[in-house]
Amino acid sequence: MLKTLLPVLFILIIGIETAGATASADTLHRVEMQDGRTLIGEILEEDEDGIVLRVEGLGVIRMERDDIRRIETVDPRRVRDGVFWHDNPNATRYLFAPSSFGLSRSRGYYQNTWILFNNVNYGLTDRFSIGGGGVPLFLFGADSSPIWLLPKYSYPMSDSFQLAAGAMLGGLVGRGDSYAVGLTYAMATYGSTDNNVTAALGWGYQDAEFVSRPVVNVSFMRRFSRNWYFLSENYFLPIPEQSYEGLISVGMRWAPENFSVD
Repeated sequence: MLKTLLPVLFILIIGIETAGATASADTLHRVEMQDGRTLIGEILEEDEDGIVLRVEGLGVIRMERDDIRRIETVDPRRVRDGVFWHDNPNATRYLFAPSSFGLSRSRGYYQNTWILFNNVNYGLTDRFSIGGGGVPLFLFGADSSPIWLLPKYSYPMSDSFQLAAGAMLGGLVGRGDSYAVGLTYAMATYGSTDNNVTAALGWGYQDAEFVSRPVVNVSFMRRFSRNWYFLSENYFLPIPEQSYEGLISVGMRWAPENFSVD
């Protein structure tokens, strides 16, 4: 299974290396107007009354300060054929597995999977985040429900290479039998927040007893339009007789500026 996946990852990495964007200015600004319009361009002049903005296809425009809601600097590489591609709103996670990218300080999100699985994550610093979640089986009369904590530390080695370590510290709690079960992991991510591949090793445990061989995870993400991504999340699970069994998955993500749906 791993031999089958390697050529796919090789093609993906080539795609990550060649994926890019073009823009005509070194510094671009995104201007949100009070009426809801958004313009991307180069600020030519600015004073206390307003700005003069050069917009591709529209020319030079004078805008009064009272008509402007917000001005922000944008990466020129995010402007493609005159259209602004917003930041990936969900770069820290694939379908379920995390990437090495960290949440920025004071940024957070809520994630729901299959209605019952609930996660909340929050960036305490630019490198360390904490999360938690659970499955409310008690709503269906079960004696115990699974819960978990999700600490994660990210370390950027460069703009295109990230390392991270973390854990899923969980267990069953409730009126029935309770026990601890979870996973610790280390991972590396290569690429940008739009196009990347992640390789990870995870060691599962139950009641402080760790497994002898790790779970191997290989996931990748490819952005192919302003709001659409292709995802693949793949696991290689240790089984008896010193071999591994593969679990392969692919998916699509629709991600406007502030949320995503897989």
